[in-house]
Amino acid sequence: MSKTYMGVRLRRLREERGLTQAALARTLEISPSYLNQIEQNIRPLTVPVLLRLNACFGLDVQLFSDADEARLITDLRAALADQGTPASVAEVRELASNMPEVARTIIAMQRRLRETSGRAELLAGRLSASGTGSSPAAFEAVRDWFYERRNHVTELDEAAEAVGEALPAGRMLSGLARRLADLHGLHVTEQPGQVLRRYDPDGGVITLATHLSQGQRAFQLATQLAFLEENDVISKISAAEDVPPEARDLLKIGLANYYAGALIMPYRRFLASAEELHYDIELIGTRFGVGFETTCHRLSTLQRPGARGVPFFFIRVDRAGNISKRQSATDFHFSRIGGSCPLWNVYDAFARPGEVLRQVAQMPDGRSYLWIAREVSQGSGGWGAPQKTFAVALGCDLAHADRLVYARGLDLRNPDIATLIGPGCKVCERPGCPQRAFPTLGVPLSATPLMTRFAPYSGEAGRNISQL
Repeated sequence: MSKTYMGVRLRRLREERGLTQAALARTLEISPSYLNQIEQNIRPLTVPVLLRLNACFGLDVQLFSDADEARLITDLRAALADQGTPASVAEVRELASNMPEVARTIIAMQRRLRETSGRAELLAGRLSASGTGSSPAAFEAVRDWFYERRNHVTELDEAAEAVGEALPAGRMLSGLARRLADLHGLHVTEQPGQVLRRYDPDGGVITLATHLSQGQRAFQLATQLAFLEENDVISKISAAEDVPPEARDLLKIGLANYYAGALIMPYRRFLASAEELHYDIELIGTRFGVGFETTCHRLSTLQRPGARGVPFFFIRVDRAGNISKRQSATDFHFSRIGGSCPLWNVYDAFARPGEVLRQVAQMPDGRSYLWIAREVSQGSGGWGAPQKTFAVALGCDLAHADRLVYARGLDLRNPDIATLIGPGCKVCERPGCPQRAFPTLGVPLSATPLMTRFAPYSGEAGRNISQL
């Protein structure tokens, strides 16, 4: 364990429990002067003291982990830059480390401001308000909800596992259909079309699209089962104060989908398989009868206290760089402002369909990650039929990489193999990046090196611009 200075967090814990320094020192079996030095960040929080805190108060030790710092720093820099208030990395890191709740409050305030601005634009007609779809702010709110919980919902995960454990892995379709028939009087049928699932409660029928695979059909039935058997839990979670009213219906769908994934890939069985197969995504998917994307998504949820898997970050993008899924059980985070980094291997996947790509990537803060990316397609098939094409990526901190089959043959200790990426040009501080599209927010164009300003341009176009 590296030296960890967590004085402010320890003071906050003491204040929340109404303890004096002397009382807490007696409980932890240390001297009051030693405790005072820890709280003043003169001495670090050591492992023995951390273990005593856990034994005395039953705390999750992650409360005193610096694992959240990287993404908190990125979010905070983006929030400040969005207001035209650039701050140095040192200042932001100090705030994120010593006063994380203050940092989260600033980020939340900026998020609410952005959502209010979005609603104002909708009312002003600058964004299309036609149709009945959810607003962009609602989608972001749901993403944030899962993000802040490290993409793990304990109550739904455990309820789904209780059902899924009784069914054979990879062959759950018949068992789910039987449960729906026996407990809910529902009959499952098929019909061609683009609608994946249609529920007719009056007729007692669930209709699935004929083009779905066995795994996809099981997922759809499990989703319907979530609404039938866990609707009270889903509604209670969605009605919480931290969920904006306009996001509640969308969150219900997200929670039902979460339940479905946890059912067809029960937690303990899935985690054991992942460890046994060294997180080989394709082998795991074959064992549970699901596709590459579904397997990646489930791998990003394995954060049950006492039985954690590798903490992954999962993302799905299209060719235009739009992020349609973004879930995190780790500290990696791209900015919401502007696009993602073009040097990231998730974009290479479109040019190499069907191939699993791997990349060691380093962020500006020095943290390195192992990324796995692949192109995936969705659609009913057939000539002329529309298809959706995405690239999905799964990443983890390099400290966990040796548990993955994808690290084989890589010299993870060699810093030269890392690709230098960033959180997006508008909040990335790499001044000499050849792919920079525009300056960092808050940095005037005149302060950006000439070669950096014109780096995205090449050939004749680049020469022409340089001559202006």
